[in-house]
Amino acid sequence: MVAAENGALAGAKVGGMADVIRDLPQALAGVDLCVDVIMPSYGFLTSPTAQTQALGELEVAFGGRFERVKLVVIPHPWVDGAKIYLLEHGLWQSTPGKIYSQGSAERPFADDATKFALLCASVAKALVTGLIPMPQVLHLHDWHAGCLAMLRAFAPEYSALKTIGCVFSIHNLALQGIRPLSQDASSLAAWFPELFAALSDGQRQLIVDPRYPHCINPMRMGIVLSDRVHLVSPSYAKEVLLPSDLAAGFFGGEGLEQDLRLKTAEAKVIGILNGCNYPSPSSKKGQPATQQLQRIQLDEFKTLLTRIEAALVEWQGTQTQVSGVDMIAFARTQAHWRHALVGKVPSFLLTSVGRLTDQKVLILRQQLPSGFSVLETLLTQLQQAQPQALFILLGSGDADIAKYFQSLAAKYANFLFLQGYHESLSECLYQHGDLFLMPSSFEPCGISQMLAMRAGQPCLVHGVGGLKDTVHDGIDGFVFNGSGLTEQGEAFLHRLKEAIDCFNSENWSKIRMNAWKQRFDWGRIAQMYQQQLYDNL
Repeated sequence: MVAAENGALAGAKVGGMADVIRDLPQALAGVDLCVDVIMPSYGFLTSPTAQTQALGELEVAFGGRFERVKLVVIPHPWVDGAKIYLLEHGLWQSTPGKIYSQGSAERPFADDATKFALLCASVAKALVTGLIPMPQVLHLHDWHAGCLAMLRAFAPEYSALKTIGCVFSIHNLALQGIRPLSQDASSLAAWFPELFAALSDGQRQLIVDPRYPHCINPMRMGIVLSDRVHLVSPSYAKEVLLPSDLAAGFFGGEGLEQDLRLKTAEAKVIGILNGCNYPSPSSKKGQPATQQLQRIQLDEFKTLLTRIEAALVEWQGTQTQVSGVDMIAFARTQAHWRHALVGKVPSFLLTSVGRLTDQKVLILRQQLPSGFSVLETLLTQLQQAQPQALFILLGSGDADIAKYFQSLAAKYANFLFLQGYHESLSECLYQHGDLFLMPSSFEPCGISQMLAMRAGQPCLVHGVGGLKDTVHDGIDGFVFNGSGLTEQGEAFLHRLKEAIDCFNSENWSKIRMNAWKQRFDWGRIAQMYQQQLYDNL
């Protein structure tokens, strides 16, 4: 597997793809498949330990010269016989301590596209020279690995890769890594000048972006030039066959729907949900389900507040001054401590954990005919319906979104906005919330809703992609739909009101129990990978 992230290594996770790359080797070992993963070290993932083995150096043709790339290997931390290969080169250290570069509006993806083009060339060279044994299947993940499908198809020096099958997984079609064909330091002509000069018109047509014919599209390369294309939920695999319609609030094929329709006509597009890890049954012995699914208790609320304080302090570790958003959060937390000290917990605890991106929160930011946003309307209505209720949102990302959430956190005492990511705090929110909100405009699969349901917390979700495939309205959660952002926002608020009205009823207990019982088990999903993605390639 070729990927940009891997949750099996500390510091190598940014998004949900890292969880998949972490979990798949262990899951596929259960169906007798040995999965190795290769990725850059980014200058901070390799540490000199007894288990780290240097395999040598590669001379990789890239940028009109030969780049020296080091290759090391470590055993997979949880899977016997499986390996994680790490590539080392200065280009992957352009943003110290981080996997991705921010880029700029003028040259989007420029740094990252160059970094991952070198990744693809390095993997190809390592395989054809035998420094890494040739696998039976090459499994590429997202646009970062898309160039490898092109090198496999068109570069004569890597033609040996055509003897093995190639699968391309799409985790998020919205990010495609588009760069110019030429006349830029981050372009196909700059990375692979000989290949660029040798491309036929027909080959070039297969890798340029359908909307911008002077640009290449690594995501499209993976779709068109792989043997099978995998999307991370059955519903998302259908949605991407339709063109996006932003006015209607629909996010579909993002310009690549025609390629995906052609691939689907050949029965080469497969939608398989990601999985989730569950505690072993033995860890729950002696603890009845009713006890596990109790509302947050006073001691648990105090633990949650302690975790929030710990996260706020930790986030200050790299700062020279306290940020306004953290100051607001700290003040709100102190107010809740005063409530806790007299025995009070929130009467209804709404939670949300995720990246601050338009994908995740565009609906929350949508302005309604009233002149207020969906989120501000939510907070107002929550104050009226449940005066002691609290909404905690944990997330980081877009600065403008964060600034808007900060302004509402200062205005509304029932909104606690925590800007950042903190693993143990997120687990606490999954464990103790009453209702988890996930109103994504599109969601290829989603993991947060699975984690909340695993803890017995019902979810309110937009009925798209993997959310549609995992949450069933009125059975194990709540679902809203709508045509256009305003209608979606109003439908979200209406369904939230119905959920709050249902709270504390017998039906709520059933919904919560059903959410807790749901299983998106990696073992079953691994069998689907084997049968639908890898067999008969």
